[in-house]
Amino acid sequence: MKVSIVGIGRVGSTLAYTLCLQRFVRKLVLVNRSRGPALGDALDLDHAQLFLPSPTEVIAGNVADTHDSDVIAVCASTPMPGKGETIDRQALGPGNAALLRELLPPLAEASPHAIVLLLTNPVDVLTWLAIDYTGFPPSRIIGTGTLVDSARFRWLLSQQLKIHPDDLRAYVLGEHGSSQFAAMSIATAGGEPIDDTPERRRLFEQTIQAGLEVFKLKGYTNYAIAMAATQIISAIAHDEKRTMPLSTAVDGYLGVDDVCLSLPVVVGKAGIERIFHPKLNADEQAAFLSSAAIVRESIARCKSIDPLRQE
Repeated sequence: MKVSIVGIGRVGSTLAYTLCLQRFVRKLVLVNRSRGPALGDALDLDHAQLFLPSPTEVIAGNVADTHDSDVIAVCASTPMPGKGETIDRQALGPGNAALLRELLPPLAEASPHAIVLLLTNPVDVLTWLAIDYTGFPPSRIIGTGTLVDSARFRWLLSQQLKIHPDDLRAYVLGEHGSSQFAAMSIATAGGEPIDDTPERRRLFEQTIQAGLEVFKLKGYTNYAIAMAATQIISAIAHDEKRTMPLSTAVDGYLGVDDVCLSLPVVVGKAGIERIFHPKLNADEQAAFLSSAAIVRESIARCKSIDPLRQE
């Protein structure tokens, strides 16, 4: 498998490292606007892999070097506004939309059969715009969405339930942002429902705050999102047919079909191979529709500053 990572900041660099450790990528291409970080990481990763039995070929390249990639992971981003006291992902929208408008068309032309994985925020907005910018089918445009949020929530639930988090079926759905919600009505363990209690609602509130806590303490997040992206890329590489909550073009679920949000999907070698339509309760349905409205408004705002994409 050939993977290209675009944007070698903290997230892109960490993703490159985790992919090398997994050893299923044959060739890894690092692309960055400033070539120095990509060259430095390529050299450092070569040295790190002296301790691995089957190293990945890592190069610092440009768009031409990404040709025939199986997966293109987009980590490039403009800086987060503010001083780190809050995370306003939507504020990144216009700048990152313009950035992707520049980056994605030539990358899509170089790798017309690639799957594009978006890690950049606001991920739901950019996943939707990436479908437009690349011309790829929605099944090959994937956003990391609420995968990390769901993992954090399962971990907190597991501490209370005394059950391994991998054995819990509990999803955070909707926007990767302030309108996300815990789909407690479909949460199960061992085939039994996980009851929706005030205490578990407080666990979800902790989930929402977890990323902000990391951001406040060190100014960024990188490890969890890199591991989440590695899991997605592994599912593609090994055709695992894994179910994950990821940002995808909503296909008419609850009447929504013009936005990207997180729903449980099946991931395999073709990208998103199936979208599930969970039977949410009335409050959760309303939360999903609220997420759709928020993300749709942000998409329109990003389009409004791009005269080529105005409607």
